Amino acid sequence: MQLTLRVHDSVTDVPKAAWDALLTTSSSPFLSWTWLACLEESGAVGEASGWVPRPFALYEGETLVAVAPAYVKLNSEGEFVFDWSFADVAHKMGIDYYPKLVFAVPFTPATGERVLVREGFPRAAAVNAIANAASDLTKDLGMSGAHALFVREEEIAAFREAEYDERYGVQFHFKNAHFETFEDFLKTLPQKKRTQIRRERSQPARDGVTLSTLTEDELTPATARVMYELYLTTVDKFVYGRRYLNLRFFELVAERFRSELAWVVAKRREEGHDRIVASAFNVKKDGVLYGRYWGTHVDLPFLHFNVCFYYGIETCIREGLHTFEPGAGGEHKRVRGFRPTLTRSVHRFHDPRLGKLIRPFLERERRAIVEHIEEDAREA
Repeated sequence: MQLTLRVHDSVTDVPKAAWDALLTTSSSPFLSWTWLACLEESGAVGEASGWVPRPFALYEGETLVAVAPAYVKLNSEGEFVFDWSFADVAHKMGIDYYPKLVFAVPFTPATGERVLVREGFPRAAAVNAIANAASDLTKDLGMSGAHALFVREEEIAAFREAEYDERYGVQFHFKNAHFETFEDFLKTLPQKKRTQIRRERSQPARDGVTLSTLTEDELTPATARVMYELYLTTVDKFVYGRRYLNLRFFELVAERFRSELAWVVAKRREEGHDRIVASAFNVKKDGVLYGRYWGTHVDLPFLHFNVCFYYGIETCIREGLHTFEPGAGGEHKRVRGFRPTLTRSVHRFHDPRLGKLIRPFLERERRAIVEHIEEDAREA
């Protein structure tokens, strides 16, 4: 089996049909050629943002058998697997932490394949080949290492065989246990939480707010601008907020990615017109709802919880979706019925001093996270 690896300068160097032919029904929507190309075309990724596209493509002869979205990172922005402390330690040791290579979807803390593999080709072999190639290439180029973020469990063994160290993280997900109604879901929670959620869910009606999901026909350039402006209300509000995305990206996905978009809007009657006052940028594919960005022009009680959490749970129950991933972080999600869920990443550090220092930390971190999840399961 003669395999050849090519590192491209853009996802568009690989034909769309060839890339998307490697997707399966369970593939993350963010691995699609269109999503990645929209990030590039809009300028959201590139040298200015510290995400320089270098997708890996594995060929058997002239047949494409695997691809992996990869980026040379000039910083740690927009990764959501936080390694600032690693970079600080490296700096103190006189080690250049940047640039580094990451297999990831920019600005997207959603678990998915990091390597797409042609049906019938050995997955483990493809993942291992790309993992080893990344390790060798980054070492030859003097980069600090290679990383894969939000990796699916079935890919971990192949990365570990290539001497990548595993790291755990936690997100809070909703799992639909074949609930028929929202009340069925509430019955699984303690009385205090049920009362709290019912009270919070009733608030939008008292404020004259209605929630809905935009149809494909409503995904116009004008709507994309409204959604972008709402996105800015959140990222500009916090000192750690970053304008990772731009208006052009919103316009492109509204045009080219509309079948997977599930944008939620909250409307309120103002001066005789229904005005969009809040929103959530959601994506839906094959039984999974992904929550990404939220914003609001008004300060109303519990609006965030309704737009970002309760409406998504209700959507899963109504449409029979099995999982709702509302994004990174947030212990407050636990109170509202989301359960801690393990996430994984893998890391290859070339400087042996750095690896020796970080590995014990990763081991302690893994133990603590497993204990946290097990404790939550006992209390549920």
